[in-house]
Amino acid sequence: MKVWHFSDTHSQHSKLIIPDGIDIAIFSGDCSNPRDMYQSEQEILNFLEWYSHVKIPYKIFVAGNHDVSIENKFVTKKQIESKGLIYLENSSVEIENLKIWGSPITPKFGYGWAFNRDRDKLNKLWQTIPEDTDIVVSHGPPKTVLDLSYNNSKELEFCGCSALYKRILAIQPQLCLFGHIHNNDGIINAGTRVVSGCKTVFSNGSVLTDGRFIFGLSSNGNILEVDSK
Repeated sequence: MKVWHFSDTHSQHSKLIIPDGIDIAIFSGDCSNPRDMYQSEQEILNFLEWYSHVKIPYKIFVAGNHDVSIENKFVTKKQIESKGLIYLENSSVEIENLKIWGSPITPKFGYGWAFNRDRDKLNKLWQTIPEDTDIVVSHGPPKTVLDLSYNNSKELEFCGCSALYKRILAIQPQLCLFGHIHNNDGIINAGTRVVSGCKTVFSNGSVLTDGRFIFGLSSNGNILEVDSK
């Protein structure tokens, strides 16, 4: 089956080119941008309307740290799923024998936004990912995989979650999909990667470059193959 993974559209979703021949679309967070709840709500509703008309059989939605109106229930799971979308929040779904688990939770990094949690609290969450999961979708990346960015001191840092990385290595799903950390200042995070000794394909589906949102997309997401059982 073919999966289209994309993330971090930050209200620029209308610029995406919808690929053909896709079985499952998976969005891994940050369809909105502002911190203001009401502006965020309108941007999220606009994205949901657009996503509902994408002609792909199955469409999964996972929120991100900028989707503040979802964490605060201005936009609800019921509203999201009324658009024909599958909403995952620390939960699973099975599609065509593929087991998919998704979470919006990210470690605190920089200024606090939605779904942020202390790093030392996250291992317990990732341990709830079922061992037979085929696709893990998280807004944030596992540490050291397509997650290089600048911290508040303007120093480069791998800012993903080490506990998530350990869990992925332990269960080795077919795909690990995320976004959150964009391309920035010549650093390319968008794309796919494999890690020695692990069968999982890692995908950062972010489509924008930090500081250059208005200039258009730097990626159209990633297309991946997955084996259904």
